[in-house]
Amino acid sequence: MRLKDMLELVILGALWGSSFLYMRSATPEFGAFALVAVRTGIAALCLLPILFMRKKVSVVKQYWRPILFVGLVNTAIPFVMFSYSTVLLGAGMASILNATAPMFGAIVAFLWLKERLNELAVFGLFIGFGGVVVISLVRTGVDLQLSILPIFAALGSTFAYGIAACYTKKHLTGINTLAIATGSQVFATLALIPFAVALWPQQMPSTHAWLQVIVLGVACTGFAYILYFRLIANIGASKAITVAYLVPVFGVLWGAVFLQEAVTLGMLLGAGLILLGVSLTTGVIKFKLKLA
Repeated sequence: MRLKDMLELVILGALWGSSFLYMRSATPEFGAFALVAVRTGIAALCLLPILFMRKKVSVVKQYWRPILFVGLVNTAIPFVMFSYSTVLLGAGMASILNATAPMFGAIVAFLWLKERLNELAVFGLFIGFGGVVVISLVRTGVDLQLSILPIFAALGSTFAYGIAACYTKKHLTGINTLAIATGSQVFATLALIPFAVALWPQQMPSTHAWLQVIVLGVACTGFAYILYFRLIANIGASKAITVAYLVPVFGVLWGAVFLQEAVTLGMLLGAGLILLGVSLTTGVIKFKLKLA
């Protein structure tokens, strides 16, 4: 991997990690549905000109049904649930739970696509979900609404990511990635508009909140997608997906620096277990596991 590619990978991790910071700050003023609708709408406006320039609009038209499904399951639904959970859990903890997405992807692939899970991958799943238990125990003593529900919402989001990843592999393999990204943002926006209108905040969000959601849409979604696809083209999907390991690092860092969120030993232990579990499940770490 070239130094330039490594730098772009770090920038992408920093951008996606910062999205939890902006969700944590802006969601209380917008509400989850309005925030995500504006975010995906801005991202779509960023991506559409590139889609037209590269003459890939016909691809979206041809595969609109599966792209619509991806837009709902990979963007609209998980973005809304993460916006809700991030407010209650904090940017750092939500970004750590976000790292469970590859594990759910492996489970869904095993159940749906009949892909094999070896002993090491299963071991990784147990370790990873052990990390989730540790994260949950960190919240012990906080009432149900402020702890368990947002944790389940975050895990529901990553489960949705797993479904979307397997659906994309099954129905959209070989289809232009820019068309999938742009179309999914457009369809997510259209699906969320009715909810956003119905639940629009009575008091107009502050200028600061608007700036945050603009950054979410332009940098953390639109530009980040472009950067991600550029990395896939330059270094391959298997290396580009390692950005998942950088997102919680930056999520915790930004939360601590800008929101003064506490970084506890339990959080770090849970994060370490989740990342180790993901590494084993996805094959990043390989060794022979001898079972008695």
